[in-house]
Amino acid sequence: MGAGGAVGAGGAQGRDTRRRGVGRVVPPVEPRALAKVPFVELADGRLRGVVSSGSDIGRVYVSSIVAGTHEYSCGTNNNRPCGGLTSAGLCNHLRALVDAAVLQYGGGRVARYLRVDGAEDAMSADDVVSRLRGQRARLEAASVFSGFLRHLGYLELPDVALPVPELDWFPAGRAVL
Repeated sequence: MGAGGAVGAGGAQGRDTRRRGVGRVVPPVEPRALAKVPFVELADGRLRGVVSSGSDIGRVYVSSIVAGTHEYSCGTNNNRPCGGLTSAGLCNHLRALVDAAVLQYGGGRVARYLRVDGAEDAMSADDVVSRLRGQRARLEAASVFSGFLRHLGYLELPDVALPVPELDWFPAGRAVL
């Protein structure tokens, strides 16, 4: 389905949209606070994102949870480990990441992506977190942070009327700051 209408719809607009390969951007389930979690995505077999520091405006944390194994990691963008991360559980940054993902994609989709037990019953962030069974793992911050920076580059593009699929993480119109 293109931005101009259903596949197979007549008219120049429908043909033009299909020819350009523009896909429909899926709106977020709920508005979310971009100031706290400016970037969240389900990609490369991980729930991953960037979470703002609660104490230092110049610091962000790169956090991720691996699908299937549920190994988790969190550290600053310059590879310093998160002080709140323990082998016994998730830090506040990871919890904020799961909260933002559930707002963006819905609890069921996040739970299915992470392959948690009872994914069909997981509707809230607390449901997802309670089903995670992983351990602390080594952080692969560079790929997550470079993805975030790449997405920030889209903010410098001129205004366009067509959706940009790579920006589906950015809620259109109903952002909560």
